Amino acid sequence: MSTSGTPSLWEIRKAVKPWLTDSSHTILFGCSGGADSMALALALFMESSGAKIIPVVVDHGLQEGSAQVTSQTISKLRKIGYTQIESAVAQVTLKDGLEASARRARYKIFNQFIDVHQPKYFMLAHTLNDQAENVLLGLARGSGARSLSGMAVENQIYIRPLLKISRQITLAACEEGGIEIWADPHNEDIRFTRVRARKNVLPILEENLGPGITEALARSSDLLRDDADALDGFATEFFNQVDPLNLEVKDLERLPKAIRSRVLRLAIYTAGAPAGSLSAEHIAVAEALISDWHGQKEVALPGNVKLLRNSGRIILSTHN
Repeated sequence: MSTSGTPSLWEIRKAVKPWLTDSSHTILFGCSGGADSMALALALFMESSGAKIIPVVVDHGLQEGSAQVTSQTISKLRKIGYTQIESAVAQVTLKDGLEASARRARYKIFNQFIDVHQPKYFMLAHTLNDQAENVLLGLARGSGARSLSGMAVENQIYIRPLLKISRQITLAACEEGGIEIWADPHNEDIRFTRVRARKNVLPILEENLGPGITEALARSSDLLRDDADALDGFATEFFNQVDPLNLEVKDLERLPKAIRSRVLRLAIYTAGAPAGSLSAEHIAVAEALISDWHGQKEVALPGNVKLLRNSGRIILSTHN
């Protein structure tokens, strides 16, 4: 069956084409066997123009028969025409929920294959729907602009070319291409917050507020990312001109709160807080040393980082 003229697949081919301009490049992409990643696999193969494109299939080992799913996915990729396919079994250590732990293990494998193949890009098959779900979950958590800005199309080596493509389009593209897809049971398990947002919350919003909520949430993420990028840039510019462990309160007071809180976050991570460990509550307590000062004692933060206001300065230190 010829798929070159089918509308949904053609839309996905247009989305990946800008990243395939140099046939000398190696490109990796993650493939689970679901509709999104199989649609990406079809489009990349059809638009490759001689570029070396290698799928990476990860067996998370979290469900019975996961090895068989991996094997079937590899067979489907070979049917498309891929000859070099990488796969590995992830070692998922449960620390902060199943989804986050699986993601961490998956990216560890992705990075290992990046080290081996030195690709120009590593593509991921996140869609418009994934973006909308991220924004909705960020709203539920009360997160700031950076969290609400969702995923970027380009994040260093990682590329998400399908962020403007809906899940309905990827499903249709696989049907047009004659590709059987794997339905991950976790995507139907309402124990997961993301699944409840997808199956329960978004349909209610669409029903009561009208169609187009998914697209509106994704558009909001784009606008918020522009704002967050600008604020991060201003904060970094200030941060690079000061002693990060010994900050002048009077200098911080002159900054808008949105920038000051980012400077504090940068300083706390520089002092030794583990990456990703700071919550909005942590930053609020640190920020109060400037905006709501009434003689507070030192503030204890993740990584044994301590903040103390003394003689008009915010002093950061690590206590072992």
